[in-house]
Amino acid sequence: RTAPAPDGVVVARVAARGAAERAGLRAGDRIVAINGAPLRDVIDFHFHAGEARLRFGVEREGRAHTLQLVRRPAGLGLELEAPRPAEIATCANKCVFCFIHQLPKGMRKSLYVKDDDFRLSFLHGNYITLTDLGEAELERIEAQRLSPLYVSVHATDPDLRHPLLGPPPGRPGLPPVMERLAKAGIAMHAQIVLCPGRNDGAQLERTVHELARLHPAVPTVAVVPVGLTRHRERLPDLRAVTLEEAAVLVRTIEEWQGAFQASLGTRFVWAADELYLKSGLPLPPARAYEGFAVAEDGIGLVRRFEDAFARAIARPPAPLGRPRRVTVVTGQMFAPRMRALLDRLRVDGLTVSLAPIANDFFGRGIGVAGLLTGRDIQIQLAQAACGTGGLGDEVLLPAVTLRDGAGVFLDDLTPADLAGALGAPVTAVEPDAPAFLAALLGR
Repeated sequence: RTAPAPDGVVVARVAARGAAERAGLRAGDRIVAINGAPLRDVIDFHFHAGEARLRFGVEREGRAHTLQLVRRPAGLGLELEAPRPAEIATCANKCVFCFIHQLPKGMRKSLYVKDDDFRLSFLHGNYITLTDLGEAELERIEAQRLSPLYVSVHATDPDLRHPLLGPPPGRPGLPPVMERLAKAGIAMHAQIVLCPGRNDGAQLERTVHELARLHPAVPTVAVVPVGLTRHRERLPDLRAVTLEEAAVLVRTIEEWQGAFQASLGTRFVWAADELYLKSGLPLPPARAYEGFAVAEDGIGLVRRFEDAFARAIARPPAPLGRPRRVTVVTGQMFAPRMRALLDRLRVDGLTVSLAPIANDFFGRGIGVAGLLTGRDIQIQLAQAACGTGGLGDEVLLPAVTLRDGAGVFLDDLTPADLAGALGAPVTAVEPDAPAFLAALLGR
């Protein structure tokens, strides 16, 4: 685990005619203090930048400057650089199910970074274990009210959690840390990665119900199945959740939801979409997700997308001016539901081919679109094109397949690489129903 030195924040961009530009800030400036308070990182920046009048201590090309800024209704008009990898607190655990340990060798270095940084949890919803937080970090979370946080729990029984996470058993247990943060008013969304034969059954029931004692400080608990790749050489023996186990889990969690709704006024615990898709059981209605608090972690994301798509096509789109044929890429797990959605779309002149991509890179047990590689997509689309007479006017793929903010797949290919190899334009589409419909129609 590493901790950054007090280093300030770097300005990435300055908006034209905004407050920052008027104050004289430039891209590349390092802001080291606000109103005399030194800055360690972006959280300190936002914590101290709430006043109407701000005095920035700035370093520019080795020289110190003081700039005065008056906050405007539109905001400060600047964007900060993301933390550098060396500034991120990394994970000292060796979780038996860690996905990063299951990556093959030879991928880009950023993919092997295991972050366990409470700041990224607060800013971006990254899950952290709370195992290595020191007193200074706990005090900072409390003082700056960094809430909510997202916590990888997996088990509350210390005799089980320590073997799951790998750290020495002498470290403090999780419940005391969560109880302290709860008393300080810090909300913590909890996640349980379910490993069959390890933290399921009675242990899962214990974990969920012990977390319920911390409600409302713990507003949600997400139960997600372990993901296993084919690259597990010399790693602990684990197996995937079976179809039958997925069905039992879903039904059990729905029973708990009923009890919690009566006692806590909330369903409290949710099964991941993947468990519903795997079991074949019907997804709950939108109201059952109570606002979709953790949808981006796979809890209710399918329901939200499908309902939004139904609303988007409630008024039939206008006919196209000319015939259009597109190929839609998806993962194997969501493919049947995507096929059902596309079958409901009736637009004169539009032909849509669905291309479920098998994950040969990580293994066929990985069925989500977000872990598809460019190579797998390219090879399988080329095969599909041979059998269907081409890919049409455009290939649409989920934007979640791209990483690092640079528009690259996990294997460093780009949509442009695929377009060149396949001879058809390739467009990444955000997981937003109106955007998806617009892309289908070429609008």
